[in-house]
Amino acid sequence: MSPSRREFLRMMVHAGAALPLASHAFSQQDAEPIIATNLADNVFLVTGAGSNVVAVSGPDGLLVVDGGVAERSADLLRVLHEHSGVTRIQTLFNTHWHHDHAGLNATLGKAGTKIVSHENTKLWLGEEVWVEWQNRTYKPLPAEALPGQTFYTSGKMKFGDQDIEYGLLPMAHTDGDIYVYLRKANVLVAGDVVSVGSYPVLDYTSGGWIGGLADATKTLAGLANAETRIVPGTGDVRKKAHLDAQLAMCTEMRTRLVKLMKQGMGPRDMIAAAPSKDFDGEWGNADLFISNAYRGMWGHVRELGGIV
Repeated sequence: MSPSRREFLRMMVHAGAALPLASHAFSQQDAEPIIATNLADNVFLVTGAGSNVVAVSGPDGLLVVDGGVAERSADLLRVLHEHSGVTRIQTLFNTHWHHDHAGLNATLGKAGTKIVSHENTKLWLGEEVWVEWQNRTYKPLPAEALPGQTFYTSGKMKFGDQDIEYGLLPMAHTDGDIYVYLRKANVLVAGDVVSVGSYPVLDYTSGGWIGGLADATKTLAGLANAETRIVPGTGDVRKKAHLDAQLAMCTEMRTRLVKLMKQGMGPRDMIAAAPSKDFDGEWGNADLFISNAYRGMWGHVRELGGIV
């Protein structure tokens, strides 16, 4: 048996062992199929594992951005291997701390993969976190599953024939969101900062807020051009026009919600006032977006002014 084959089988065993107890209730019969689609030479997208996953093939292995949910990690590893013909995953990026994007961390961390994230993402992954708006507690990941390489602002690396650029999108969906931009392939991985078919989630529990989301979307729009493939956290690959639409929505909704907040409205009053009605056709139900935006704005009342 070749070393690469042994390494792949070892990762698969670890993937099975890494699943939480709750995964025993996970139904493979009802699971979405995991599908790989080429985006460019040596770059492909994998869907169906709980989040979008982007992989880059290099001469000595794969670089992977995000890892879906832990329950699908073995299936995801299998598809990554079968589509690329590569068994070794050298580098894994976490675009933020939410566990539906960090499902490969435990398996790949044990296998020696370099895991890269913003420093705040590592801190959240290493703590027990109660997310109020979900009424859910997330347990800390084991030490070997935590990112071993973190940064604060931005960075670059070379992987195969791709120049990889990455940077912080501060206090947007969370306080540790990052983008990963493959300049040669012109693929921009945006994580859950970009939403498709629903309003973006503002996780105020970990620093997300509407002003930061607008700023982050503006940053992404500045990186992209008309030919850029933008990969959201979930959903179809988009073009720059989608970023422009999200930026317009976030900017206007921030203005409207700040105005309502200065009038003394709480989240229920804001929802009843229907400030999002001319955006709902594209983005869906705005109740959670408005409620979370309200909670997030309380962390920024001084810069908003006129509230307290």
